Order: sequence, then C-alpha cells, then structure tokens
Amino acid sequence: MKRIGLLSDTHGYLDEKIIIFFKDCDEIWHAGDMGNIEIADKISEIKTLRGVYGNIDGQEVRITYPKIQSFICEGVNVLMTHIGGYPGRYEKEIKELILKLKPNLFISGHSHILKVMYDKKNELLHINPGAAGNSGLHKFQTAIRFIIDGKEIKDLEVFEKSRN
Repeated sequence: MKRIGLLSDTHGYLDEKIIIFFKDCDEIWHAGDMGNIEIADKISEIKTLRGVYGNIDGQEVRITYPKIQSFICEGVNVLMTHIGGYPGRYEKEIKELILKLKPNLFISGHSHILKVMYDKKNELLHINPGAAGNSGLHKFQTAIRFIIDGKEIKDLEVFEKSRN
C-alpha cells in the first residue's frame, strides 16, 4: 500500500498547507509546470518525488524530469505527463501511448482544472489535480491524495484553498 500526493502547476509556489496535506504520503507526484527546480528540491527533501516537466519549465527542470513517465506503483500501471488531455480528448501522442501501454491510471496537469474521470473505453482512471500554485486563472489551489493498494486506487481526497 502506498499513499500518494498529487499536484501540478505550482508555477514556482508551494503552499505550506499542501505540504501538511501530504504529510502522511509515501510519495508525491508532480504533473508538470513546477516553475523552477527549487520546488522539486523542496518536495524531494520531505518525500520521494516523481515528476514530469511542463510547458513553462526551464532547462534545469527538463534535464532532471522527463516529459512523460510510465511506471508501476504497487499493481497499478501509471502514465503521467503535463499536457495530455482527458477521456475523449487525449492529445495524439498520449492516445497512442494509452493504446500501447494500457495504463490503469493516467495523470496530466496543464488545464488548472481538477478532474477525476473514469475512461470506460480505455479502462483507466484519469486524474488532473488542477493547479497548486498561485499563477493562472484558477480561483482555488487544488491537490489530491489517494491510496494505491495492490491494483486498487482508493480513498481519494481533495485539497482546496482559495488563492491568496
């Protein structure tokens, strides 16, 4: 069993309340637009970090983190990228990877809109944690935590805070 904290679009800002929300997590996953390498370093100091770079991330983040990650967590096949779309509207490259890799969980960021959707056609759960940072049009900072237990994804909880 692993407790996962999931966030995206920090854009160089990480709220202490999100760190507290993730305190019992085993790993934190960042779905891109970290904003700078210091955000990744700060998260890595407290938890194991898996991340991908986003469209606003500079060279230092891009050298350290890939555009796409595919990995197994417990018994769940995970595919994560920053710009990937969502069920019925996947980016072309992601649609091809979903067909090839057959993930159980597809994670993306970019939209600043929190979404949790089941894709019946591809038999996967899609999660976009929204935006954890203060940059953008979103009115609330959001993040998600959940548990992966074997092949089961469960106990999903949402962090939501009005932007400063």
